[in-house]
Amino acid sequence: VLPQLCVWYGECGVASGDKRYNCAYDGPPIALPEDGYDLMQELCPGLFFGNVSACCDVHQLQTLKNNLQLPLQFLSRCPSCFYNLINLFCELTCSPNQSDFLNVTSTIPYYDPILKENKSSITELQYFIGERFANAMYNACKDVEAPSSNVKALGLLCGKDVKDCNATNWIEYMFSKDNGQTPFSIIPIFSDVPVHGMNPMNNATKGCNESMDDLTGPCSCQDCSIVCGPKPQPPPLPTPWLLFGLDAVYVIMWISYMGFLLIFFALVFGVWCYRRRHFVSEYTPIDSNIAFSVNSHRDNGKITCGERLGERFENGLRMTFTSWGAFCVRNPRPVILFSVVFIAMCCSGFVYVKATTNPVDLWSAPSSQARKEKEYFDTHFGPFFRTEQLIIQAPNSHPSTYSPYPSGADVPFGSPLSKEILHQVLDLQDAIVNITASFDNETVMLKDICLAPLAPYNNNCTILSVLNYFQNSHSVLDHTIGDEFFVYADYHTHFLYCVRAPASLNDTSLLHDPCLGTFGGPVFPWLVLGGYDDDNYNNATALVITFPVNNYYNDSRKLMKALAWEKEFINFLKNYDNPNLTISFSAERSIEDEINRESKSDIGTVLISYTVMFVYISIALGHIQSCRRLLVDSKISLGIAGILIVLSSVACSVGIFSYFGIPLTLIVIEVIPFLVLAIGVDNIFIIVQTLQRDERLQGETLDKQIGRVLGDVAPSMFLSSFSETVAFFLGTLSTMPAVRTFSLFAGMAVLIDFILQVTCFVSLLGLDIKRQERNRLDILCCIKSNEEMSRAQRSESILFLFFKNLYSPYLLKDWMRPIIIAVFVGVLSFSTAVMHNVEIGLDQSLSMPDDSYVMDYFNQLSKYLHAGPPVYFVLEEGHNYTSLEGQNMVCGGMGCNNDSLVQQVFNAAEIGSYTRIGYAPSSWIDDYFDWVKPQSSCCRVYNTTGQFCNASVTDPSCTRCRPLTQEGKQRPQGKDFMTFLPMFLLDNPNPKCGKGGHAAYNSAVNFINNKSDVGATYFMTYHTVLKTSSDFIDAMKKARVIADNITETMGIKEKNYRVFPYSVFYVFYEQYLTIVHDAIFNLCISLGSIFLVTTLLLGFEVWAAVVVSITIAMIIINMFGVMWLWGISLNAVSLVNLVMSCGIAVEFCSHVTRAFTVSTKGSRVERAEEALSHMGSSVFSGITLTKFGGIVVLAFSKSQIFKIFYFRMYLAMVLLGATHGLIFLPVLLSYIGPSVNKAKTRATQERTRGTERERLLYF
Repeated sequence: VLPQLCVWYGECGVASGDKRYNCAYDGPPIALPEDGYDLMQELCPGLFFGNVSACCDVHQLQTLKNNLQLPLQFLSRCPSCFYNLINLFCELTCSPNQSDFLNVTSTIPYYDPILKENKSSITELQYFIGERFANAMYNACKDVEAPSSNVKALGLLCGKDVKDCNATNWIEYMFSKDNGQTPFSIIPIFSDVPVHGMNPMNNATKGCNESMDDLTGPCSCQDCSIVCGPKPQPPPLPTPWLLFGLDAVYVIMWISYMGFLLIFFALVFGVWCYRRRHFVSEYTPIDSNIAFSVNSHRDNGKITCGERLGERFENGLRMTFTSWGAFCVRNPRPVILFSVVFIAMCCSGFVYVKATTNPVDLWSAPSSQARKEKEYFDTHFGPFFRTEQLIIQAPNSHPSTYSPYPSGADVPFGSPLSKEILHQVLDLQDAIVNITASFDNETVMLKDICLAPLAPYNNNCTILSVLNYFQNSHSVLDHTIGDEFFVYADYHTHFLYCVRAPASLNDTSLLHDPCLGTFGGPVFPWLVLGGYDDDNYNNATALVITFPVNNYYNDSRKLMKALAWEKEFINFLKNYDNPNLTISFSAERSIEDEINRESKSDIGTVLISYTVMFVYISIALGHIQSCRRLLVDSKISLGIAGILIVLSSVACSVGIFSYFGIPLTLIVIEVIPFLVLAIGVDNIFIIVQTLQRDERLQGETLDKQIGRVLGDVAPSMFLSSFSETVAFFLGTLSTMPAVRTFSLFAGMAVLIDFILQVTCFVSLLGLDIKRQERNRLDILCCIKSNEEMSRAQRSESILFLFFKNLYSPYLLKDWMRPIIIAVFVGVLSFSTAVMHNVEIGLDQSLSMPDDSYVMDYFNQLSKYLHAGPPVYFVLEEGHNYTSLEGQNMVCGGMGCNNDSLVQQVFNAAEIGSYTRIGYAPSSWIDDYFDWVKPQSSCCRVYNTTGQFCNASVTDPSCTRCRPLTQEGKQRPQGKDFMTFLPMFLLDNPNPKCGKGGHAAYNSAVNFINNKSDVGATYFMTYHTVLKTSSDFIDAMKKARVIADNITETMGIKEKNYRVFPYSVFYVFYEQYLTIVHDAIFNLCISLGSIFLVTTLLLGFEVWAAVVVSITIAMIIINMFGVMWLWGISLNAVSLVNLVMSCGIAVEFCSHVTRAFTVSTKGSRVERAEEALSHMGSSVFSGITLTKFGGIVVLAFSKSQIFKIFYFRMYLAMVLLGATHGLIFLPVLLSYIGPSVNKAKTRATQERTRGTERERLLYF
């Protein structure tokens, strides 16, 4: 047996600072004094046998312990990894067989002043290490996580990026003098066979999947991929539904359409042949004479009970409105006065008017899941901070190349990473820090409102900026080490180290500057750099600077201070000028500010739009007989009065709901006047034009005539207004706040508008006709015209004559009708086929004006940002963290469950492209277990007071929190767990203990019951980069699936607490998870209510109501087709418009349908022709032309939301409504309209017998 020999013993001269050389010694190992036994047992239990002879003394053991503190804190999560590492250092420091594998290559003389003898200090030696040992040690450690910084621990200990780290360069780095820890050079030489007469150290190792002893288990799945089994795979994408290689829906709709055409044209041709054979000659007009003959034949039959009921209901409505109209014309003053008083009373509610601009209230219902989760998060951990962010590029600067000295490959550096640009950016950053705002005569600076996680020990603001790697200091940025010939280390070296080890307190170059931000937390490179590829942060083309500012949950004064500072911040950056920097920026208040600015700028557009409609209405209502009677026959004052009534109804609606404290929203203000104008103006045109076409009967007074006309048309107005009102009021069942508020205000406005029209407007109309008959001028009614007019003449407008003589007969020709049906069903089939492709969501940049600075910021954001928003997995109050079982359900380190909370989020991050979770979670509980271990120097208390003693304090009365026994090395449980946890959360990280939890986890743990228990806690990670609405929706969906899965595997469902994910954007995007369901629900409710009301008010004509509902459903489905074609996504704004188009569609369809049901002509075609002639012209001039003028103006709006959601959708709404109501519906009625109600026909004959109207109706 070879004799055991040492190469060193004891410590000699000072190498640098507090680091010392070891003394050369080539004798046998020396017995360790007993006061070193504890240390030897703690550090190198493998050498603790016999009389404990070793090649190290107590000082060397103490030095070893101090040097192992940092690796211990990061690697002891995985005991077998740390066991191998400590083996490497114990063999080097104390092994009795040192001379086998250590070879001293350089010494310097040293005189020992205490022993007064000459010695040698070792300045360099070779360490022969087995390759097998080195690789096994690396493999056991390579997966170990550093929970607080979302990276692998080796990234902090290897001096290189994790992916470039391997066994040899990791060991070389630990033994290099340049790492700032090693006092002299140790040169590792790797070999499994003896070299130069040396036997490499090749001790047995433990794999990370092996237990180190009976008490510890293997490393956790998170720290050891072998334990996990295969890496999780994302589920395969759902296979698209195809037929013949095409989208199945397209194919089905195409086949259905072809089938329909075949059957339809076969039927049309069959009927045509049948009629040719059975009717007189080919010269007889091929009309629906079959229908006529059936009708006339049935006319002699018995009247059914339903028909009689319908006729009585119809007659009741007619008589009611007739007598009411006559009353209003006879007593105009009391009616108008009453109306004005009613309007004034309603409008007095404006005193209480409140408008909601808070986006959270606009888009998210108070009872929604995301809103409740936001409330929970805000109350337990404080609200998510406000974000002020800059994205900076350097357009005039060019990329450079850094050549490390003395060796190493060239490293390219992006243009904004040149020193000159960094100095300019630091000047800008300092200027922002010094911005002062004033609020309530107080000065507000960033330091008053910023997030300072280590306050009050360290009041530095959190600034997430690449300059925080240089402590936001010009001098640190300029720090270089070199001589007159070469630079050995400068800001390039420091930057390259810090992006790999952002939590490091000492870079390993010659600079030895810290990387940790001045605020006490790490600055992750993916948050502060943009535009790089993979993980090559040095290629960054943009810098991102983020200032998190405190948000205040229930403190409006502090919130106002933050808002005041943000306003100055925005002004400062708008006026900042530096030709070398291009800056895009945004503050927390920017979006709300810009939406408000946009609303103000769009007021002009909206006013012009309304003015165009007003002018058209005022002119179009009049029917001028001759140029000389121009001022008498015009109806400008009546038109203006009509418009004022429409606007008053909107004002009344707002006033009434303001009384009840229901706040207004932007959508209400922008959409409802438009809607009510469409509906109200239509009714005005119907009343006025019907009266103009009517001839006063012999002996009939004006009030009787207007009463009779109102009796004819008011039931139709009542039908449309009432069905719209019911449809809107039922829309309030929606869960979406925007839709609910719109429906409330719209329903009330439409109802009040109808009431005012059949009261106030009828009285005004009577007064206007009297004025006209007395030849007084319009507007200037005191002046009388000389042009006489004998009596009110019946007059027909050009539009009416066009509809009656040209349009209706042509549209209803036998060859034209099948073509129209075919075309409309074709369009419907197309819309149905593409409906499922309409995108969901609202791109946030659309809510900004075109000229907004925020638009530029959004563009840069999607281009340069590399991390998505933070996401917190919140474990609600109720979990027991003090029991081993409770800890294992949550933690991610050794001994934790393979399906624990942290482990499942970690697994999700492994397949981030699918789950949209970008990084492993930061886990306070795992860091706490590492921090509290007795082997580390983190957890210490004063043995006199029991108070916490920070690792940087050197005081002999500071002792370990837990004993170095086997029991002490176990995780703390029960009371122990709660005793040390508050200390961990108040401990600031320092070079001796990097695991202090103050900066990283200060707000992550919520204490309850006087700090005797842990309440709610969170585990934070980041989403992957999210750019489009669908990305955000998907990220939220997946995070919820993960959280639900965690709740289930933890088995806590029955215990009334759960895990949920929270991110700041969820509250806005949650609506899209249910928007399809909401849209279907709202539109079906609207259609259902329209069907019921139409059935009732048409006098129980069920079939007519079915026809109206079918037509409205077609309009809605075609709206979806237009949305797909025109790139309009489905969201709250477009859903409000769809609900509104239901209302406007009623207006287009119900008047014509009712005119059809009350017509007493013989055949369906004739009835359709009459209905279209009489109602079509009023509907066309009342809605289509009025709206068209107003809509075109919206195309010139600055706001993209206006252009897309209002201009495009309103245009589609009016065009689809007009084409269906005035082209398709009459044709459909001519085919399948309800047959004549015999009771109504007889009643009409009775009513008009012996009058002039009999001649008009029946001859």
